[in-house]
Amino acid sequence: MSELNQHELDQLSINALRFLAVDQVEKAKQGHPGAPLGCAPIAYLLYTKYMKFDPSDPLWSDRDRFVLSNGHASALQYGALHLAGFDLPISQLEQFRQWGSHTPGHPEYGETPGIEVTTGPLGQGLAEAVGLAIAEKHLAAIYNHEDHTPVNHHTYVICGDGCLMEGISHEACSLAGTLELGKLILLYDDNLISLDGPTELSFTEDVTKRFEGYHWHVQMVHDGNDLKALVEAIDNAKAETTRPSLIRVRTVIGYGSPKAGTSKVHGEALGPEATKETKRNLNWPEDKSFYIPEEAGENWHEKCMVRGKKLHAEWDAKFEEYKKAYPEQGAEYTRVTEHKLAEGWEKALPVFPTDKPIATRTAGNVIMNAIAKVVPELFGGAADLTSSTKTIFKDSPSFHVDPKGRNVFFGVREFGMMAAVNGIAAHAGLIPFGSTFFTFSDYCRNALRMGALQSSHSLYIFTHDSVGLGSDGPTHQPIEQLASLRLIPQLTDFRPADANETTACWKLMLERQSASVLVLSRQDLPVLDAEKYKVHEGVAKGGYVLESFGKDLILVATGSEVEMIMKAALTLKEEGILATVVSMPSVKIFDEQGPEYMEQIFPVGIPKIALEAGATAGWWKYVGRDGAVIGLDRFGASAPGEIVQEKLGISAAHVVEVAKKLLKK
Repeated sequence: MSELNQHELDQLSINALRFLAVDQVEKAKQGHPGAPLGCAPIAYLLYTKYMKFDPSDPLWSDRDRFVLSNGHASALQYGALHLAGFDLPISQLEQFRQWGSHTPGHPEYGETPGIEVTTGPLGQGLAEAVGLAIAEKHLAAIYNHEDHTPVNHHTYVICGDGCLMEGISHEACSLAGTLELGKLILLYDDNLISLDGPTELSFTEDVTKRFEGYHWHVQMVHDGNDLKALVEAIDNAKAETTRPSLIRVRTVIGYGSPKAGTSKVHGEALGPEATKETKRNLNWPEDKSFYIPEEAGENWHEKCMVRGKKLHAEWDAKFEEYKKAYPEQGAEYTRVTEHKLAEGWEKALPVFPTDKPIATRTAGNVIMNAIAKVVPELFGGAADLTSSTKTIFKDSPSFHVDPKGRNVFFGVREFGMMAAVNGIAAHAGLIPFGSTFFTFSDYCRNALRMGALQSSHSLYIFTHDSVGLGSDGPTHQPIEQLASLRLIPQLTDFRPADANETTACWKLMLERQSASVLVLSRQDLPVLDAEKYKVHEGVAKGGYVLESFGKDLILVATGSEVEMIMKAALTLKEEGILATVVSMPSVKIFDEQGPEYMEQIFPVGIPKIALEAGATAGWWKYVGRDGAVIGLDRFGASAPGEIVQEKLGISAAHVVEVAKKLLKK
């Protein structure tokens, strides 16, 4: 390949990566060159020596996963992906941060081959990596045998100081230690600099002791350019099979540049003169941009593309043997990793009788357990609230006790939980969920946004959905949450009116493969006749007519308030006012139907009233300026649920009152 010795070849290959990153940032005139210059040796070793992947097939199910949690250093990863042989040509690196390129400012899942999860908001990549490691451990426990191990890979993460400052890192790393995620390896870019200056301004904790307290295996590499020390540390981390591993790597931010070791190199281009000086300092041609020496290119190709294809071919051969030895598991593994539901799975969905009321949270538990055997990939838990959210499999152990178990006890870690759920979804092979009280969606909102952004098949299940929960009071009564979450693009909302709508919502959540929010009641609700009202067909359109007594008035509601508008419609009928009752379990899905269907449900010229026990924003586009919205633009109160609803006007009686006033106009 070359007359260079191994040390020279390594340094040439590392500098090729460094300057691909520098040149991306310099051409864009914006970005973050500091971390790539400091972390290039770490990335080089991970891609060329440790990580198992095939650039020609980025979705190979048993690849090692890599997460750049400090996503602002994206130029580092794009350079590595290009050098490793992924479908990311130099022309894309030259369009770094530009409209329409596959090299956005922060890594985006689905935009760039080789990117496992979307990162950028600091700490979330680390939490998603915890999810990736959870998925690997569970799938390995399910599908591996002594003679065949189709699931056997690691999750590697690079993070910076900012990731560890964020609260989500405490949640995620504490959970990882408790769950004994031995195949999670975190390399911490410990460069002592943050954007505002030295980390001593704001971050002086003993990170080693902190992670030891989390039950992690911790090592320190004192020089990030010492490849021998890095290799020894990563080897030790791989040998530790029970505890997750932290490797603190003391690097120099902006290594080789005149701004090295300062915050000035963190988040802005070096500039033409500093770029030339950096290249001189590291013996790189000053007049060449996006330059890859032949020896370096060949080295990366041999250690990534050639090695990766060989490893993949070996795995394929072994998997063929696995399918012969374990045909049912082989077929199931292929199905779940290809994101396909079992044929006929929907036949297991329950139909609820109408003889007694049931809370939709309780119905959700019945549904989960009814489909458990036919959807074995369904997996998740709650933020220390399984007894309240009812999100637990009755016939499965805890994942912590037995990694085959499908119940994950996330603890009171709402943000970390939902970010980990996104990571589990990104892994492939599982359909994950996390659950908590709806008001605490505020704690994890950015994880919900990130799940929607990367089109994760993540199920976010929230209970105690309104002031109807009662005496816990306004701290636990959601008001603005539902309206707010509906604003997030690509996040599907579900708030079912009863048990049978809940069944229909579960069916859609599994089939649509999008990030979904399911909002369920604490209080019991009457059950709709699924066949009479054609519930499944109606929910599939997001909104539908339940009853049509006439066209004097249209009443629309979601969730527990559907019962109220049904009662109001019957009262109005007795008084000669004939209303149409509309249930709207999903605003997003309803809007997808288009203007023709919207006109069918909400004809022009007919007065309309919307009722929802939450913020009124968002409903005016359906009822129009001549309609009315009954909701809550104030906080709730502590009292029994029925009393709170009555006092705040969330009732059938108030709907009747508003209807009469509206029709007198």
